Amino acid sequence: MKFPRIHTLKEIATIIDCPYIGTDDFAVHGMNEIHVVEPGDIVFVDHPKYYDKALQSAATIVLINKEVDCPEGKALLISDDPFRDFNTLTKHFRPFVAANASISASAKIGEGTVIQPNCFIGHNVTIGKNCLLHANVIVYDHTVIGDNVIIHSGTILGADAFYYKKRPEGFDQLLSGGRVIIEDNVGIGALCTIDKGVTGDTTIGAGTKIDNQVHVGHDTVIGKKCLIAAQTGIAGCVIIEDEVTLWGQVGTTSGITIGTKAVVLGQTGVSKSIEGGKTYSGTPIDEAREKMKQFAYIKKIPEILNKLK
Repeated sequence: MKFPRIHTLKEIATIIDCPYIGTDDFAVHGMNEIHVVEPGDIVFVDHPKYYDKALQSAATIVLINKEVDCPEGKALLISDDPFRDFNTLTKHFRPFVAANASISASAKIGEGTVIQPNCFIGHNVTIGKNCLLHANVIVYDHTVIGDNVIIHSGTILGADAFYYKKRPEGFDQLLSGGRVIIEDNVGIGALCTIDKGVTGDTTIGAGTKIDNQVHVGHDTVIGKKCLIAAQTGIAGCVIIEDEVTLWGQVGTTSGITIGTKAVVLGQTGVSKSIEGGKTYSGTPIDEAREKMKQFAYIKKIPEILNKLK
């Protein structure tokens, strides 16, 4: 998430009321999670296991819970609770603003687009030309939808990321200030849920078609011309490259990559990154042909046991 203007390190430290290491006028352009940070971004880290990863990332400002040696060309914000203060920054730069109309006055809707009754279009939403949103579609604030997109009834774009920190008193939510981006010529079925990024974008690439009752987690990037069948569940921070096919009830873990033109058969659990251009099945996942051989061997176990007896 980029800020509306460049801020100084001193300004950011004042917002969260914390000491800092770096020059007062050190430039701060935005804030992001570690997998999408760029120079000028703030990243937070609150566990020693990940200190090095954060300090060596592309981020040039690190919000951290211990005073450490500051890498050259970077700055530190020293906080007793970086998770809390990252939320403070999200609330400051992208606060929740209650709606006062079904279609916000700040929404931009392209020529030829049809919005059926009972849809909700939030603040600062952009919808392109010749789209069709069927009844009861919900589009949260800051979502961007391209041209020629069809979205069926009951689908929700932009709900919060499922991201929590466990504390003694319960679970503390990491607030979501990101967006959902739907590119041109995408089709989305009924009752789908596509969560916005925590600070970045959840993106559905041009020409991709999504069946009914599919869930896409926060910060996931789906490529162009993919096919995703019903009841598939895609976790957060997944990269699905172009022309991938996921058949019904596929489930994935977070933070993996599915390669270009991979085909994943129904009810497969994608527990690791997989190469493109191959067909996969089963849980644990394997290439489909290899999985069929394994099933054939399993069927022979009773015969082998009888021979041993």
